[in-house]
Amino acid sequence: MQIDDAGDFIINKLNNELPGHLIYHNSAHAIDVYEAAKRIGEDEGIAGDDMTMLLTAACYHDSGFLVTIKGHEEESCRIARSSLSNFGYSNEQINRICGMIMATRLPQSPKNHLEEILADADLDNLGRDDFFDVSHKLFLESKFFDKVAGEREWNLMQIDFIEKHQYFTKTAINLRQAKKDANLGRIKALVNL
Repeated sequence: MQIDDAGDFIINKLNNELPGHLIYHNSAHAIDVYEAAKRIGEDEGIAGDDMTMLLTAACYHDSGFLVTIKGHEEESCRIARSSLSNFGYSNEQINRICGMIMATRLPQSPKNHLEEILADADLDNLGRDDFFDVSHKLFLESKFFDKVAGEREWNLMQIDFIEKHQYFTKTAINLRQAKKDANLGRIKALVNL
């Protein structure tokens, strides 16, 4: 598996082909998820081919936005299936990568440890100091697609989402849960809940 070449291929594609209004679901998000998956994976004892597949899934998990918004996870798998064999990935490895990609679909429902790690990496920002900056990008993107009217509605949606969200891995729980709870409290204060 040629992770560097496979990762460069999809990151370049995201940089060059995604529309400008995708200010959250873009190459920066893919790289952010890659870095979170690497950190969580290492802490969870992932190594070797499993780590390579995890990091590949992180790079490809939102590549479907190149084609569609609705059902982008399925499209991400299609892109992975059509390109990863060129980088030395077997069908079995690609199937496992697609399982991880599908585990990021909301509501998240990972079925194994690697899928749990990628699900946690995808929403790592919920429990970070940069949560509000990242959230604002997602708000602007959602507003572009008429999924939300204004900031109060967005904040109420965020509260509902974060209250229902759970981290799966011990690493993410230990590293992000307390800050996620604090971020939730700040949003509730903004809307006087």
